[in-house]
Amino acid sequence: MQTKVLVADQYPVIRLGISSVVAGVDSEAKLLPLVIDGDELFALLKVSVPDILILELDLPKTFGIQTIKDIKEKHKGIKIIIFSHQPDEIYALSTIKAGASAYISKNLDTKTIQTAYTRVRRGGIYLSDSLTSQLNDRNFKNSHYNAFKKLSSREIEVLNLLSTGKRNKEIATSLAINEKTVSTYKTRLLKKLKANNVAELITQSRILQIC
Repeated sequence: MQTKVLVADQYPVIRLGISSVVAGVDSEAKLLPLVIDGDELFALLKVSVPDILILELDLPKTFGIQTIKDIKEKHKGIKIIIFSHQPDEIYALSTIKAGASAYISKNLDTKTIQTAYTRVRRGGIYLSDSLTSQLNDRNFKNSHYNAFKKLSSREIEVLNLLSTGKRNKEIATSLAINEKTVSTYKTRLLKKLKANNVAELITQSRILQIC
C-alpha cells in the first residue's frame, strides 16, 4: 500500500537527503512537496495529509513540541518522525509524549534512519538504543511497575498487539472480540497508565518489556 510522506526541514540538502533515504527503503512511498517552514507545512496539510511526516523539531515558524500536539489534534492518523540536531536525551521522550512516533538525531547514520522509518511505517515507535538503555534502568521500571500490575491479562494482550502496530480491526480478529471492545480497552489503558496517546502506551510497554 502506498505511503504518503512529507518532509519538513529548513535545509535543502537535508530535505533531499531524507527523501532519498525514504525512497531507497520504501519503493511505494509517495513523496509530497517538500516544505521549509511552518507556514508551508500547515498550508499543505490543508490540502494533502501524509501518512508519515518527517519534521524538523526547530522548523522555522513552528513552536517545537506544541506543533506536534497541534498536528496530532487535527490529524490523528499522521505518524510523526522528529528529526533534530538536539540530543535525544533532552527532547526524545517529550516528543513521543506529545504524539510523535520516533525521534532521530541528525548525526545518526542512514541505516538508523531507515530502521526508524520502517518501524514507524509499520505502526511502531523508535527510540535510540542508548536512550532505551537508560530507560531500562531498574529505578525507572520500578516507578511504573505498580501501574502495570493493575492491568488485566486481556488489557496486556491488547497492549502487546498495539505495540506491534496492529490496528483495532486486527486486534479484534486476533482476540476474537469486536472493534468497539478494543476501543474500550484502549481507553482503559490510557487511563490506567496515565498516557496521552497510543504512542505513549507503546513506549511504556517496550520500556517495561511487556511486549
